[in-house]
Amino acid sequence: MAHYISIKFMKKFFILIQVLLGFSVFAQQDSIVQKGHENEKKFKQLYDEFSTPNMYRAASGAPGVAYYQQQADYKMDIVLDDANQKLFGTETITYTNNSPDTLEFLWVQLDQNVRARTSKSPLATSQKVQEAAIAKNFVKDNLKEKFDGGFKIEYVKDRNGNPLEYTINSTMMRVEMPQHLAPKQSFTFSIKWWYNINDYLVEGGRS
Repeated sequence: MAHYISIKFMKKFFILIQVLLGFSVFAQQDSIVQKGHENEKKFKQLYDEFSTPNMYRAASGAPGVAYYQQQADYKMDIVLDDANQKLFGTETITYTNNSPDTLEFLWVQLDQNVRARTSKSPLATSQKVQEAAIAKNFVKDNLKEKFDGGFKIEYVKDRNGNPLEYTINSTMMRVEMPQHLAPKQSFTFSIKWWYNINDYLVEGGRS
């Protein structure tokens, strides 16, 4: 009988330990979530949640005395190949650094790359599973080769025709400058590119 009681007691003891450990884990998780969070009062003012006014932005959000905007001037030559549904372009960009910071590189936005074969954008698009699919639609969506959209960059050069190093990451292209761009200085470079124009009747969407 005494042996039975001790076993029963030990089971309860282990259950109690597990419960306490569970509370400890939840308490630790709660402390991690709440760490750095100061506004726990429903009617507390939001001073801590908004950045303080400075030279660049007033408290109202209006431009401050030191407000600035970067400037990019474009000169573009475009050729539309309607027969082959392609768009060719050569552009010269002059970027002026109006900020107080020295820039090490520039970013160029490549929105058309959402249609590249390697694009991850479709993975972020909400879709629903159809109860049934027409055979030709199933073939188009799953068996046919994807549309070859997206920018094809032929070159990126400086104003003297020297090639510039660049890196493309999805819809963004990082252009490396030979020298850092100081405030009030300008940098001129050119890009030659082309891309296939999507047929919205087949592929859908706009270009």
